[in-house]
Amino acid sequence: MRSGPIRLTDRAHTALRPATAARLTGGFWAGRRRTNAEVSISRGPEQLEKSGNFANLRAAAAGSGEFAGDFPFQDSDVHKWLEAAAWQLAEEPADSGLTPHIEKLTALLAAAQGTDGYLQTYYQVARPDRRWRELGWGHELYCAGHLIQAAIALHRTTGNRQLLDVAERFARHIHEVLAQRADGVCGHPEIETALVELYRETGERRWLELAAAFVDRRGHGALDADLNPHLGRAYWQDHTPVREAASVAGHAVRQLYLLAGVTDLAAETGDPELRATAERLWDHMVATKTYLTGGVGARHEGEAFGEPYELPPDRAYAETCAAIASIQWSWRMALLTGEAKYSDLIERTLYNGFLSGVGLDGDSWLYVNPLQVREEYEGANEADKAARRTPWFRCACCPPNVMRLLASLPHYLVSGDAEGLQLHQYATGVYEAAGGRVRVATEYPWHGRIEITVEEAPDRDWTLSVRIPSWCTGFTASAPNSDAPTGDDPGWLRLRRRWRPGDTFTVDLDLGPRLTGPDPRVDAVRGCLAIERGPLVHCLESVDQEPGVPFDELTLPDGAALSVRHEPGLLGGVSVVTAAGRRRGAEGVVRLTAVPYHVWANRRPGAMRVWVPRE
Repeated sequence: MRSGPIRLTDRAHTALRPATAARLTGGFWAGRRRTNAEVSISRGPEQLEKSGNFANLRAAAAGSGEFAGDFPFQDSDVHKWLEAAAWQLAEEPADSGLTPHIEKLTALLAAAQGTDGYLQTYYQVARPDRRWRELGWGHELYCAGHLIQAAIALHRTTGNRQLLDVAERFARHIHEVLAQRADGVCGHPEIETALVELYRETGERRWLELAAAFVDRRGHGALDADLNPHLGRAYWQDHTPVREAASVAGHAVRQLYLLAGVTDLAAETGDPELRATAERLWDHMVATKTYLTGGVGARHEGEAFGEPYELPPDRAYAETCAAIASIQWSWRMALLTGEAKYSDLIERTLYNGFLSGVGLDGDSWLYVNPLQVREEYEGANEADKAARRTPWFRCACCPPNVMRLLASLPHYLVSGDAEGLQLHQYATGVYEAAGGRVRVATEYPWHGRIEITVEEAPDRDWTLSVRIPSWCTGFTASAPNSDAPTGDDPGWLRLRRRWRPGDTFTVDLDLGPRLTGPDPRVDAVRGCLAIERGPLVHCLESVDQEPGVPFDELTLPDGAALSVRHEPGLLGGVSVVTAAGRRRGAEGVVRLTAVPYHVWANRRPGAMRVWVPRE
């Protein structure tokens, strides 16, 4: 992959820049991406046809017909699938099975577009009288944003600008209608990141200025509160100006897409106030509103953030799309600042709160990702019913969103700057940045060794940097000529030298299992422990525990002995952690078996929990 979702301009005010090329060649993430390509993306068109998404486009193109589906934003599922297919096409032969679908769908979108550039089938087919009059719930700009991102992805990977022409016509229409309209704010942010990227792709500055206008209009009561009396203005971040916000609030996906756009604007404009806002809100979110899995969104009501430290495990919403939005925002923050903490959260979220959202088969999905499913209430309440894998959803935002992140994943792993190359995430592959190329070999996350072999490097001192995760309490490193790396920057291990092809830098991370306690201010899990190993949060599933012991009577004492074994035949091959647990009120030891959280719900339905009560 020689391009990805973010292509900074030469004038960007960032510490780092994405890799110029990245390709995964094996290991954990290559396997998951293979399933994504062969199953998830491949079956996407069939699911979109069944759900009526394509029928809506045909109706808009024909100028007659009925709208299929329950939501005005159904077009966005098409656009996200197209973006996923575009990034995947960068690694597929030109005659792969994706190309005919992409070409057919691109032509259909062009045919559905109105003569004035407008393109959203709900308001073309079902409610043409309400166009641009329902910005709170209509998702017109949200759908436009996903269309723009899909068009940019296709242009970057294929050079074909047919869909980019469609997207630019729509953007010009939006500018004409909303650029001077004070209440022109979308209830669901997304257009902001898309417009900044359209500016990066075309060089046309009005897209950057329009994105900035959308950000600064929010928080001044532009959206009609009467349409949202129960959830309030915070639901769509219209309760306070963005630059004055003290905390993330409201609908989690909306909030994080908005902040990704804020960070893009800070990167391209150098606006110090926007940068400070993004840093402040990220820190507050991580400290007070993020689950151990990296998931965000504590409330089913409004799919929303709760109050600080309101993180119930059984009622967690932790929408898969919110995990994706968190990763997208944190990557922008990592590039903007160069700080390793943002990639720490990306790692935690990737391996846990995000990856749990798609089944091992690539064809079953979780919309919400709770940290507990109770045994005695299984299937009896909203949280438990939602925590069952399903082949698709009426509101199908998550599956194509997963597809596009996995398809573009190489973009999120490595960066470069004037000094050298930075390895943010560990995945077997070949990466180019800062005038050099390295080959990485690793069996992470099951093993902690990362071998980095330099294939090309500038003929000068050049720095190779490896992120040391915040969870890691011990590691060793070996370098050519016994050179000593430095760890002066928090989270980074750096080695600066004159590199030669074949030089290898090896880092061994201690992946010993550990018990983690919660922040004492999180009332819902006070007095509990969780099991972690490396980047992986583990969970207990009832199917793995000793028979005859009620699941909710299992406890975990402080200092419990932990051991690890790899099970190649279990859940696609995972390492499990066993612990010496107890049964509440009983003598003796009960062996607890914990599997990685991201593979839960891939067998028969049953109870699950991440946080286990202390003995």
